[in-house]
Amino acid sequence: MSRAGKTISRRVKTAKGRTASQVRWLERQLNDPYVRRAKAEGYRSRAAYKLIELDAKFGLLKGAVRVVDLGIAPGGWTQVVRAKKPGAEVVGIDLLPVDPIEGVTILQMDFMDDKAPALLTAALGGPPDLVLSDMAANTVGHKQTDHLRTMALVEAAAWFAVENLGEGGAFVAKVLAGGTDTALLALLKQHFASVKHAKPPASRKDSSEWYVVAQKFKGRG
Repeated sequence: MSRAGKTISRRVKTAKGRTASQVRWLERQLNDPYVRRAKAEGYRSRAAYKLIELDAKFGLLKGAVRVVDLGIAPGGWTQVVRAKKPGAEVVGIDLLPVDPIEGVTILQMDFMDDKAPALLTAALGGPPDLVLSDMAANTVGHKQTDHLRTMALVEAAAWFAVENLGEGGAFVAKVLAGGTDTALLALLKQHFASVKHAKPPASRKDSSEWYVVAQKFKGRG
């Protein structure tokens, strides 16, 4: 902080072998209050605060007993679940390796693998009452392609929720600008009493991400 109480932005000197985009990313990280807060409070990523803020608004973790975290890496969302609901059963899945989290079963595999849903539910020991998805496809730099690839993951996550959630359960997933597409929105509204979009304060203003929050699962009938 400066003497006037204003935050001083930190700049990164361009180093040999570092691109301009890498420099911008480093500067953003150094100047991001959520990054500093995550380090201070022991969370693995700033994304933890997105779930904290969504939970504060929607009460997602109230009564949570069995939770599935799709795209768990690096583990920030599951850390929040464990902190707020230490008695809950939690299972996560990701293609990337994830350091162990006490009391959490972590599957390193592709969620799109046909075997994944059955393995997740078997590890959980019963129907989940909360399915979380912070998954996003690796970007290729083509906006429309990136959007379609990520929305395909969201749709797969939504079907997993519809096919496995217990009555009254909830589903939360990251979507990109433009929100949830028509077919997916219709699916969620058919099976959930409440479907809303939200952009938590921890989500960067220049980011195209939003979250769809579907609550009060009505069942598969």
